[in-house]
Amino acid sequence: NFLALQSQLEGTENRIAVARRDYITAVQAYNTELRTVPGRWIASVVYPDAKPMETFTATAGSERPPEVKF
Repeated sequence: NFLALQSQLEGTENRIAVARRDYITAVQAYNTELRTVPGRWIASVVYPDAKPMETFTATAGSERPPEVKF
């Protein structure tokens, strides 16, 4: 059971890492579109209040895995 739990935790961590990478990539593409000439013009007409988004930043101590007690 413990090996299965370890495997599931590892899979969850991998899925979180992939989702974080995908989010950062999407935010970078969005911000680039807002800052380039054709995208900036379209955004100013269609979405006048569109602002660049913040990328993901981890909080201090989040690089440490949570403690699991059995």
